[in-house]
Amino acid sequence: MSEDLTPESTTEQPLADRGSNRSQRPSSPEFVRFITSGWGERPSSTLERSPAADHTSARRSALSAQFPGERLVIPAGTFKQRSNDTDYRFRPHSAFAHLTGLGSEQEPDAVLVLHPVADGAGDDGSGHHAVLYIRPLAGRDTEEFFSDARYGEFWVGARPTLEDLETLTGVSTAHVDDLRDALAKDVGVDGVQVRVVPDADEAIEELVEEIRATEAAGERDEKLAEALSELRLVKDAHEIEQMRLAVDTTIDGFEKIVRALPQAVAHRRGERVIEGTFIGHARVEGNAVGYETIAASGEHATTLHWTDNDGQVHAGELVLVDAGVEIDSLYTADITRTLPVDGTFTEVQRRIYQAVLDAADAAFVAAVPGARFRDVHAAAMQVIAARLEEWGLLPVTAEEALLPENQHHRRWMVHGTSHHLGLDVHDCAQARAELYLDGILEPGMVFTIEPGLYFKSDDLLVPEEYRGIGVRIEDDVLVTADGNENLSAALPRDPDAVEAWMAGLLDG
Repeated sequence: MSEDLTPESTTEQPLADRGSNRSQRPSSPEFVRFITSGWGERPSSTLERSPAADHTSARRSALSAQFPGERLVIPAGTFKQRSNDTDYRFRPHSAFAHLTGLGSEQEPDAVLVLHPVADGAGDDGSGHHAVLYIRPLAGRDTEEFFSDARYGEFWVGARPTLEDLETLTGVSTAHVDDLRDALAKDVGVDGVQVRVVPDADEAIEELVEEIRATEAAGERDEKLAEALSELRLVKDAHEIEQMRLAVDTTIDGFEKIVRALPQAVAHRRGERVIEGTFIGHARVEGNAVGYETIAASGEHATTLHWTDNDGQVHAGELVLVDAGVEIDSLYTADITRTLPVDGTFTEVQRRIYQAVLDAADAAFVAAVPGARFRDVHAAAMQVIAARLEEWGLLPVTAEEALLPENQHHRRWMVHGTSHHLGLDVHDCAQARAELYLDGILEPGMVFTIEPGLYFKSDDLLVPEEYRGIGVRIEDDVLVTADGNENLSAALPRDPDAVEAWMAGLLDG
């Protein structure tokens, strides 16, 4: 990795400034003159208005209607340190991405502000005018051009101009240096109140705290975060299109995983082979993985969030793979399949797998407009409890186990059956319970259905043949006007279909 070449120093440095002691960049006037001269004209911009722009305008208008007369501050966030002077790859805050359409690695330090205006005089007849404050492309005659390893064109490529981003997003733009004055305008006890998305950008939060005059600021900010989460509960047409793309790309990744299983079996850390296969696919075909991939073979599948992925993969066992591609727009899929490593289920594996599949199918039946979100989980649990009773594992009847004060069946499935999905793998997580768990399902909602059964190897309450087996089946579901659509249906779920699908890939 290239190093930021800064001048050597013979004076004692503060500890915080010593991270770049290895650097040796010249700083003479002659060097500065030479490196900032002799460059050709930049090519004309080819950016066009994003397909998301019309949709993001409608989303901002919906948010505007909830906070008349208030200034709303939605930061993209900034880089997060990985180690010393290296950063993690930048991903903007999901609320910022939702309201601007900006996605993969776009605009660190940017801030979207919805400024209040007279009723109906704002963007598209709303009560707010949106301005995107960014750090634009610096001139080649500036020190940033060649010396700034985080933002400089020599290091990270040319940043967009103000005009570029205005064209792309349809949002007015301004230099981020103007942000402080813009936020402070007309602020006071009897003036404009300001809300900022909490935990998105610490520096922006501190700036807002400096300029506003209210004692209930924390509560006000939480209400904004809540509203932004709830705004994503029902996806618009563009979001649904992006979700389809994320799911389809993820399905292609699962095919590559199956083809890589012989290599995984042969390697001492076969789970890493599976994980690496999917990560490579996600980076080539999308932005990244939407969350840390779970590649859990054998007993590891009974650990719900197994992400160490350092185990061996053995023929005759199952491997549980929970993975999703995050595409460039930052929408992610979230799919799980539990696969027989050698392509064929044993009788016991198939028995457990079929119980989970039956629970998933029951959840699909319940996932219709007008039902409550929690009904989906309840339908799956009825099947799980019934199967456990049939196998003699419950200390009571299935009906008794399902009572709120009992829940014995949850020993073998402690997680929920569903969560909303979109820009975040656990999307809309800050929505109010009455709109989430107790919410009424509407067309346009996208969520997972993912029941499972997990029998740990040291569980003395289950037959020995069940121990060390974990099964989860997870699909991504779109609620439609007359029911639902399994967006991931192209990835086989039925055990016979799974075996036939794997055979075709392994023989190919």
